[in-house]
Formats: sequence, structure tokens, C-alpha cells
Amino acid sequence: MPKFTYTAVDSRGAQQSGTVDATDSNEATVQIRQMGYFPTRVAEISAQQAQAAASKPKKAGAGGGRVKSKVLTTFTRQLATLIDAGLPILKSLETLIKQERNVVLKRAMQSIAASVESGSTFSEALAQHPRIFNKLYVNMVKAGEIGGVPEVILKRLAEFQEKSEKIKAKVFSAMIYPAVVLFIALAILAFLLVFIVPRFQAIFSDLLQGKPLPELTQFVINLSGFVTNHIIEISIASVIAVIGFRIFAATPAGVVILDKLMLNSPILGDLVRKTSIARFSRTLGTLVSSGVPILQALNITKETAGNVILSNAIAKVYDSVKEGEPMVAPLEASGVFPPMVVSMIQVGEETGQLDDMLIKVADVYDVEVDNSVSALTSLLEPIMIVLLALIVGTIVIALFLPLVTIVTQLGTQGN
Repeated sequence: MPKFTYTAVDSRGAQQSGTVDATDSNEATVQIRQMGYFPTRVAEISAQQAQAAASKPKKAGAGGGRVKSKVLTTFTRQLATLIDAGLPILKSLETLIKQERNVVLKRAMQSIAASVESGSTFSEALAQHPRIFNKLYVNMVKAGEIGGVPEVILKRLAEFQEKSEKIKAKVFSAMIYPAVVLFIALAILAFLLVFIVPRFQAIFSDLLQGKPLPELTQFVINLSGFVTNHIIEISIASVIAVIGFRIFAATPAGVVILDKLMLNSPILGDLVRKTSIARFSRTLGTLVSSGVPILQALNITKETAGNVILSNAIAKVYDSVKEGEPMVAPLEASGVFPPMVVSMIQVGEETGQLDDMLIKVADVYDVEVDNSVSALTSLLEPIMIVLLALIVGTIVIALFLPLVTIVTQLGTQGN
């Protein structure tokens, strides 16, 4: 009988994994559910893989690629509209499959429709495609199925995705301007050093006949010579530095260091912190309001935090809640969450309106992110303009200083 490996979540939100013997994936899913687990991944393994303990099972649905957030948001809202209009989930999926242009999503929808038709729940079918539908998506849909309001949950999901995309777009717009200006500044600097400065150097050698150049001019000429003579080495070193940085950024230690630097940086830190808090509050608030158990919601929020420092803080909150304690103490001890956020969460816990308070915190911090982006853009624009002016201006002044000596020398010869 075939073996199936699975990853699942128990009633307390903890992740479980193992293998079961079943005739097909549907039977394996039923067995896992009978054990009290909610499966998030079920995949068949071969006899050779079953004998190799160290082998890692392939993720079901993971080979089809990813889908852009905007495409997924559109699909979610359309599906919610069709279900709200009274169409069964299978009929709604079949309707959307006919008009879907994204090949990856269309293939996934066809697989989901087949699973639903064979008896799986919609959330179980979604869980077979973790690269498209993350844990937050799957668990919210599951909560909607249990509560009998899948269309309401799907609408909330679409709104959540739209607001998340809006914040990402604002942060991206704040970062793109200085990045473009810096790239232009480096391109202009390279052009001047490689093509323009050597020509002026030849002119100075002919007209000044070995006379010493001003210190600034000599520095620029030496820099130009170094760049021109070592352009290949500089290019290789730059590529190695970029690759090295990406490798370092992918390591656990690198992730911690970079995330900590981002949170504490003098210019971007405030924006990163507010964006992370807005994401945390909206994710957790949306999950709780949709009926997902608090422990499971915290576990999902931790994995989608986007910042390891914040994720570690949420993990401590998870441990606290798991022991029956309130969320406030670990939130306050983390140093990541401002007192206002901690106070609002405390009030939400005490009044039984945690989801409402979290959504309010998210709304407040969405506005804060807007203000921070505007302030950051206003601050960076003059800084980058001054930086560009300094780079170009320094080279221009350095090249024109010897011209004063040349003009004076020509004037003396004319007299």
C-alpha cells in the first residue's frame, strides 16, 4: 500500500508530521483528520524514499510556481462574489477556471476543483498548493467553512490582501527614489572617471608641462587611474560582494543581524517598525475575527511576520498564551511594540474584543506608515540631490582648478 507523508497542525496550533498508509491522498487526508490533525501537506512517497529516513518529501502542489498577490486577490474577491450569489463552491471554481488567464493559478484551480469533487473540503484542497495559498489563507478558509460563512471570510481575505499590497507599494515607493538616484550617481561617477578625467589629464600634461597639479585634481586623477586600470577587478569584486551579501542574508545569523539593523536604523527603522506592527496587527486581527483559534493564529502570524525580531517576540507571546497567561507581558518585554499598541491589546484581551482592537491598531499604523513614507520621501529627496551634486561638483571643480593656472599662464605669455 502506498505511503503518504504529511505535515499538519493540531488543535493547539502546533505543527505535526509523519506518514500514513493509504490507497490515495484522499484516504490519507481522512486518516489524518481522524487523528485530530488539520493537514496542510499530504504527498505520496515511493518505496525508496520511505526506506531513506533522511530523504525530504516533495511538497504537494509546490512545483507549479507562484502567483502574484494581485492575481490571487482578484481570484479571492471573485470567488467570494460567486459564493455570495448562491453558487456552490465547485460551480464557482468551474466558472472562474473558464475565465482565468494565469496559467499557474488556472492549473491549481483545476486541481482544487477535482479535489473538492472527490470529497475534500475546500480548505484541504487549498492546502495542497502551499506556494500559492499560504497558511493564513488556508486557515481562514477553514474557519469560514466551520462557521458556515465562506463568502464572508473570502471577502475579508481579499480586503486583507489589498491592504497588505497597499502598504508594500507605499514602502516600495519610499525606497525606489533613493535607489534610482544612487544608481544614477554611481553611473555618472563611473562615466566621469573612466572617460572624461583621462582626457583632461592629457590636456593638463600638454599645457602644464609637468607642473604640479592641485591636490584635489591629483586625487581625482589618481582615482580615475585606479578605476580605469582595475575596472575588471572592481566589477568582479562588486559581483562577489553582492553574492556574498545575499548568502549572508540567507543564513539564520544574517537574517537576525539584518532585521535588527533595519529596525534600529536611524532613517528606515521607524518605517520598518510601523510596517511590521501594522502587518502583525492586521494578520492576527483578521485571523481571530475569522474564528481561527488564538494559538493557531499566533503561529501563523509568527511565520508571516516578515521580520525575525518580531517573529521571535510573537513566539514568546505564543508560549505565554499557551500557558494560559495574557499577551501583554511578552509584548511589553520584547521592546518591539510601543506602549500604545500594548495598551490597546491589553484592553482588547480584558474586554473580549481582541480582534477589534488589533484591527484598530492596524488602521492606526496604516496611517502612520503613510505619514512615515511622506516624511521619509521629503527627507531623502534633498539628501540624494545634495549627494549627487557633491559627487559631480567635486569632480568638476577638480578638473577646472588647473584651468585657472593654464589661463593665467597663457595670459602671461600673451603680455
